[in-house]
Amino acid sequence: MAEVAGVGWLQRLHDRRRLWAALAVVGALAIALGSLTPGSQMPSNLPWDKANHFIGYAGLAGLIGLAGVRLPLAFLIAVLYGIAIEVAQIPVPGRSGGDWADILANSLGAGFAMLLLAGFRRWLR
Repeated sequence: MAEVAGVGWLQRLHDRRRLWAALAVVGALAIALGSLTPGSQMPSNLPWDKANHFIGYAGLAGLIGLAGVRLPLAFLIAVLYGIAIEVAQIPVPGRSGGDWADILANSLGAGFAMLLLAGFRRWLR
């Protein structure tokens, strides 16, 4: 029990739902801004596109889960948001919207975050 007592600060940080909710909204807005920017205005030296999708949606899903949304619903929200962004990207010049590989990377990132958060919560108990 002494081990768990030593991570009390981590538990308190985990329980700051309003903070995580605000960060989830900021994250969603950042994803939308980056995703809906015309291709001609995007930096040419971004790392691997699918890794960007994976990391971005892992972060978004994790923040949604930390905000107090049940993990299966947090996963679903992140995946549906990713699909909506892909559809919204279709008319954006220089962007290839509706890419199934991007949707898969988004979903895998969200799922990975849910597994990490579930494991973290189990460890805290």
